[in-house]
Amino acid sequence: MTSAVYLDWNATSPPLPRAIETMAEVARHAWGNPASVHAAGRRARDEVESAREEVARLVGASPRDVIFTSGGTEANNLALRGAPALVTSALEHPSITRVAEALEGEGKVVRWLPVPASGRLQVAAVNEALVDLPAGTVVAVGAANHETGVIQSVAEIAEAAHARGALLHVDAVQAVGKLPPESWEGADTFAIAAHKLRGPKGIGALVHRPERAPRPLLLGGSQERGRRPGTVDPVAACGFRIAAEWAQHARPERARITRRRDRLETELVRSGAHVNGNQAHRLGHVSNVGFPGRAGDELVAALDLLGVAVSSGSACSAGTTEPSKIITAMLGIERARAAVRLSLGETTTDDDVERALAAFSRALRV
Repeated sequence: MTSAVYLDWNATSPPLPRAIETMAEVARHAWGNPASVHAAGRRARDEVESAREEVARLVGASPRDVIFTSGGTEANNLALRGAPALVTSALEHPSITRVAEALEGEGKVVRWLPVPASGRLQVAAVNEALVDLPAGTVVAVGAANHETGVIQSVAEIAEAAHARGALLHVDAVQAVGKLPPESWEGADTFAIAAHKLRGPKGIGALVHRPERAPRPLLLGGSQERGRRPGTVDPVAACGFRIAAEWAQHARPERARITRRRDRLETELVRSGAHVNGNQAHRLGHVSNVGFPGRAGDELVAALDLLGVAVSSGSACSAGTTEPSKIITAMLGIERARAAVRLSLGETTTDDDVERALAAFSRALRV
């Protein structure tokens, strides 16, 4: 069943009706293998290449530099698994931190940046971490944090990394479609995912500078210029195209969404909440809050019973009882245990906000 009020857009966004309709049409007439040379294959390939062009237009890149993947997790892995050394932080998505842990297990140097309470990394710390590391070391950061919405100073981090002969990989999954391309300017590679843009799940992309093509993780085919073998689904690619087109024109809605987020935050703070990450510039649709003495996962469950969908951390960590590593790194374990993330979108209404506030009021009285 779908919750009456959906405030978990950072986990996934509801697919655009036009994307669903167009994907159904493509599934009927362009279902062929894009690698095949016959008419069915050409129709499928046209869908894939049209999607590549639209995604490139959205992020300010050349279509030749867009590699389709199964999503943001694979894109992050593709960018990082071959790194000779890595600099990152506990703020990142599990598809980065788990790669860092794997590289450490293989004997490679991984340096973890200190995490300020604000959740905004210090460029000086990046400079310090890069001392004596080999050329080709990768610095991996998120353009905007998936739990708090805190926006990183990517351009400054890129300048620091490049001055030391390092590369910069940016997890832009939560930023693309919400921030302009300048927000990941200077990245050598960056990851995106269609389902955060109201497109389908199961497709994303790694975008790279022409001279920074990644070494393939998989073997078995020449698809995606040999950098990511495997058949690209033209149906999913079509949905990605529709979402990328939409995202280029959806930005005027951001101010309305921010006003609704601010209304939620203001009232929840009056009810005793603290806001995690509000010391730094944040995405306007995300709020990470906690109520002292209340377990975040229990509050999430209570709100669900009242018809409001929120989360207590990354969707990739959902179902675990472990407190958020991100809030723990920023503010300590007690704040992490209480953390609840609310994320809004274009279909969130003023009525949704009021219903959510009423549900919080009821849940907090229990």
